Amino acid sequence: MCLIGILVGLGCDSKGQPDAATGDKLRVVTTIGMITDIAKNVGGTRVEVSGLVKPGVDPHLYNPTPKDVQRLGSAHIILYNGLHLESKMADILAKMSRDTPTVAVTDDVDRSLLLTPPEYEGLYDPHLWFDVKLWMQAVGKVRDALSEFDADNAILYQSNTERYLTELMELDEYVKSQVERVPYQQRVLVTAHDCFNYFGKAYGFEVRGLQGISTATEAGIADVQELAMFIAARRIPAIFVESSISSRSLEAVKAAVKSKGFDVEIGGVLFTDAMGNKGTPEGTYVGMIRHNIDTIVHALIGESEL
Repeated sequence: MCLIGILVGLGCDSKGQPDAATGDKLRVVTTIGMITDIAKNVGGTRVEVSGLVKPGVDPHLYNPTPKDVQRLGSAHIILYNGLHLESKMADILAKMSRDTPTVAVTDDVDRSLLLTPPEYEGLYDPHLWFDVKLWMQAVGKVRDALSEFDADNAILYQSNTERYLTELMELDEYVKSQVERVPYQQRVLVTAHDCFNYFGKAYGFEVRGLQGISTATEAGIADVQELAMFIAARRIPAIFVESSISSRSLEAVKAAVKSKGFDVEIGGVLFTDAMGNKGTPEGTYVGMIRHNIDTIVHALIGESEL
C-alpha cells in the first residue's frame, strides 16, 4: 500500500518521471512560502509548485490536513526548511521520505554559521531567510535537488539560479543601504517572537522578542514587564507586530510601557514566518524582505511611508 493510503486511506497517485516533451511538469511541494518562492524561481516553467503553509499561518504550529498529505503523496520532490521549523510535520515528512525525495533546504548550510540560542534547548534557530546571503545557500540546495531528479534540465535550473542569486545579491545590498539610514544607537528591533537573530547579526541590529524562537512558547506577565522596562529605559520609538502572530501580546507590551511613563508606537506589521498574499509584492521573498526593512527603518527614524 502506498503512503497516502496508509496515512489517510486515499488511493495512490502515479508519479513517474515527468516527460517535458509532453508538457508534464515536475510537481514540487514546499512547506513555507520562502521555499515556494525559491522553487518557482529556480524551477521556472519546468515545475508546478504547491506550498502548504499559507499567508498568515504560523509554520511552528502548523498541522498538515488530509489534503496536504494527498499533495505530499503526489509530489515528485518535497522541499522543507528543516532545523525543527516544521516540528508538527516531522513525522509525516519522515514517512514521505521513504518514497519521495524529501529535502531540507538548510541541510548544506555550514553549521558554524547557524545560531544556537540557549532558550532553544540545543537546537538551531531556523529563521535563516532573514539573512539574505545565508538564505542564498538554500537556493543552491534547491537547484541541486531539482537537477539530481531531473538531470535533463540541469542547465535550465543553473541558469535560473544564477539569475535569482543576482537578484538576491541586489536585495542584500538594498537592506544594507536602508540600515545605514538608522543611527547606530537606534538599531533595536522588538517583535512578538525572537525570529530576527540572523537579521540582527547580518545587519547590525540588537534584537528582542517577547516569545522565544518558536511561537509554541507562551509569554507570561513577567516577560511583558521585562520587555516593557527595556523599551522604556532605552526609549525605543517603535515595536513591530507579525503577520502570522496575534498582535495581543505586543499591545500588552505597549500598555505596560505607557504605565512606565513612555509611549512606544506599533511601527507596523512585519512578515516573519509567512509571506504576504499571492499577487502582492510581499507575496514574494524579495518583496517581503523589502517591505520589512522599509517598515523597520521608517518607524525607527520617524519617517512617514510614502
